[in-house]
Amino acid sequence: MAKNFIMIMVMCASKKEAKMITDSLLKKHLVACTNIISGVESKFWWKGKLDSAKEFLLIMKTSRANFKKVETEVKRLHSYEVPEIIAVPIIAGSKEYLNWIKDSTNA
Repeated sequence: MAKNFIMIMVMCASKKEAKMITDSLLKKHLVACTNIISGVESKFWWKGKLDSAKEFLLIMKTSRANFKKVETEVKRLHSYEVPEIIAVPIIAGSKEYLNWIKDSTNA
């Protein structure tokens, strides 16, 4: 059962952006839950140069079937030219929690 669920990570430029994306995805029942983590310092290559940014990390729980819809909505709302949208499988979880994800999303 766990193989049907994923966690999606998205980095955001501001808390306002993180909340806007979260609210939209929750209202559309595309995710069951989002954790907004502040204080992330990112270092990365961008357009051939080393760069850094203070960012906000979204960790979202949803069904694997919702990934494309989440990706589309994040791209629509996000300020970055190339937003980080990465999904990792949930390999195990309590039956009750996984059922809650299923019941809370359009899965």
